[in-house]
Formats: sequence, C-alpha cells, structure tokens
Amino acid sequence: MILVGLTGSIGMGKSTTAAMFRDAGCAVWDADAAVHRVYSAGGAAVAPIAAIWPEAVVDSAVSRDALKRIIAADPTALPRIEAIVHPLVAQDRAAFIAAATADIVVLDVPLLFETGGDARVDHTVVASVDAETQRARVMARGTMTDAQFAAILAKQLPDAEKRARADFVVITDTLDYARAQVQAIVATLRGQTDA
Repeated sequence: MILVGLTGSIGMGKSTTAAMFRDAGCAVWDADAAVHRVYSAGGAAVAPIAAIWPEAVVDSAVSRDALKRIIAADPTALPRIEAIVHPLVAQDRAAFIAAATADIVVLDVPLLFETGGDARVDHTVVASVDAETQRARVMARGTMTDAQFAAILAKQLPDAEKRARADFVVITDTLDYARAQVQAIVATLRGQTDA
C-alpha cells in the first residue's frame, strides 16, 4: 500500500483532485470529513468538548460557530480544542488506512505540511492554480469576505513553498488537465508497486 498526502491551499481544487484520485481507484480519506464525524451527534469529540465548553454543543453536536466564538474570546481555547480533536482524527485516519483494500491510499489534509503530516506519507501531491483563479473560486462561493480569505491564507504555507516541497503538483486550471495529471501520478505510483 502506498500512502499519498494530498494538500493545497483554499480554492486550489484539492477536493476536486481528491475525487479524481477516488475515480482512479484510490481510497481517499478526508481530514475535514473526519472532523465533521467527531463533531457530529454521537461523535467522539462531543463529550470531552461539552465537559469544558457546554455552550459549544448544540443539538448533541459540536457547533463550529460556537467554537469560533470561544476561540475568538479565549486565546487558550484553540490548543485545548486541538488537544481533544487531533488524536481523535488520527484514530479515524488509522482505522481508515487499516481497513483500506486499495493499493493507493490518499490522505486529503488541508494543512499537511503545516502539521508535519508529510512525514507520515510516502509521497505528497499539491493541488495548485494561479492566484487570480484561486481568489475568483473562493469569492464565487459567497461564503467569506476578503479579510476572512486573507486570514485563512495567512495560516497556510504559501503555494510556492508547497509546490517546492511536493513530490507531485496537479495544476487544476481545467478539469481535463487535472484529471490527466492525476491519472499519470496513479500510473507512476502503481508502476512502483509492480516493480
């Protein structure tokens, strides 16, 4: 089994690229979906977060909006939340890898390099596009302001640095071109396993 870490800054086409890996027969684990699972009703993070911040749990699930308010009001909250959530997400990831039957497992992790996750995979892939296209994609969603977009970018490694550190880069300017690059990466990786 080959472990591949897939990352890319906001608006770069990472989720679309992940779907292309799935279409190519790879097993794909999504870090954001894992967080959603541990925050949802019955999720493993609900009770420990409720024990510290009862106001963060709404309808038996952790409210991300409530967490944002808590983090904004208390600078010590984020590391405490991460200390609860990160081990649970790591357990989710380990269980996914253990159950996977595909020859290539792709871990879709937004902050792969920032969190040192690249050390836990065999290869890294970065989804990328030019800054104008990135900005246009994010703003077209209609879910964030310029300031919010800038704040997110400030927490992420610059795209040029991610590209320099990656084993493979997928340019996502068109779907057909991105798909061809993903298929070529999968063929290269499968060639390594056949050797």
